[in-house]
Order: sequence, then structure tokens, then C-alpha cells
Amino acid sequence: TKFNYWRFFMNFIAMDFETANRYPESACSLALVMVRNNKIVDRFYTVINPQMPFDSRNIKIHDITADDVKDAPTMAEVWPKIKDLYQPGMLVIAHNARFDTNVMRKSLARYNIEEPHYLVIDTLATSKQFEPDLPNHKLDTVSEALDVKLWHHHNALSDSEACAGILIRQNQEFGDEAIKKFVYQI
Repeated sequence: TKFNYWRFFMNFIAMDFETANRYPESACSLALVMVRNNKIVDRFYTVINPQMPFDSRNIKIHDITADDVKDAPTMAEVWPKIKDLYQPGMLVIAHNARFDTNVMRKSLARYNIEEPHYLVIDTLATSKQFEPDLPNHKLDTVSEALDVKLWHHHNALSDSEACAGILIRQNQEFGDEAIKKFVYQI
């Protein structure tokens, strides 16, 4: 059934990418935070060589330069290490998930790697629903409002941990049924 994964709900991966430039296939860092039973149990972080130029605007946001990734693996080299996490029925969350899932799709397509199928929750959407009175729903604003630690905004690992913390808090306050409405499939 569509929600048979739900007995494992609040077992998910929080995902965040940073990009070298305006193109989604320019992933230059990736973090995955594994959550089991509402607790962070593992983390994965890597810089990625996007094999394309960096834009100064992106560097200003995340502080990653071409020199930082010159010896880093490409997305094609990172994928075998993480692909088993992306199974049909696996729940992956991101803040502004449209961005991160698009970076995943385009970065893999660049190397002729088929996009995996998984379930997604966007904490930007859940935050707009559950925290409607915030001045905006940026990751740092929502994190602060929910007292979720965000130690370095635009560091992919910090952002992934904060995203996980947001969904955990929202689940604790609003419950499975309220969160379940935000699931969609890739």
C-alpha cells in the first residue's frame, strides 16, 4: 500500500546539497542525516567535485571553493556509497525539497545514472502549515522558532541536522497523521 512505510515513520534521511553555481547539476557538497525512531543515528558528509566552474555568489553563501573540491569525488563516485539508502518507500526530507531533489536528479543524470524512487517530505511546506505566523519560512528562521540547533547555515551537514530536528519537533507536536499529508513520491 502507499503508506506501508508508515509503521517505520520517523525513520528517514534528511538531505541537503550545496551547489557550485546556478545549475542544479553542480552539486559541490552533500549531507545525509539518518534518523531512526526520532533520533539522529548516523551522518554522511562529503564535498563533491562538480567538474564545472564555481560562481562567486554561491561561494559567498556556502564558502566552498573550486580549490576545496579539486581532489573530491564526483557525484558518480559518491553515488555507489549512498545509493542503497534511496529505496522505493524510503522517506527523504529536505527544506525546500524541490531544490535538493532536483540537484540529485540532475547531478545523477549528468553521469547517466537513473534517478532513484523514494518518498519525500518538504519541511518548508510543513513549516508553512504548522508555523504560519513566522516572518518567513527559511531554514534559519524555522530552526530558531522551534529551538532547533543550526550551527552553520549553508553547511550541508548543519542544514540536514536542522531539517531533521524541525520534522522531529513537528511530529512531536502535531503527530503522524498531520505529517503524513505532506508525503509525495519521486
